Amino acid sequence: MRSAHVREWLEAREEGLSPYAVRSSASKGRARPETPSHLRTEFQRDRDRIIHTNSFRQLKHKSQVFIAPRGDHYATRLTHTIEVAQIGRTIARALNLNE
Repeated sequence: MRSAHVREWLEAREEGLSPYAVRSSASKGRARPETPSHLRTEFQRDRDRIIHTNSFRQLKHKSQVFIAPRGDHYATRLTHTIEVAQIGRTIARALNLNE
């Protein structure tokens, strides 16, 4: 598959999702105009922007609420956020929705 067609292939794959899924090709667009990516859908670009923000990375310095932790295992807001996101992806996959 040529890299110029990766986004189109991903968007075509979305057509097989549940009717309740939102297609990235049906996005309402951007607040500011930007050149479409050849490799990523609009939703993937949004996700990547969040992951690469300083605010997201700073979650590793915030501890999650816990009572009497045992051992050296503790959860930060970053690890908690990643775990919750993974559960959401699993549920979305099971329901044939967007991940």
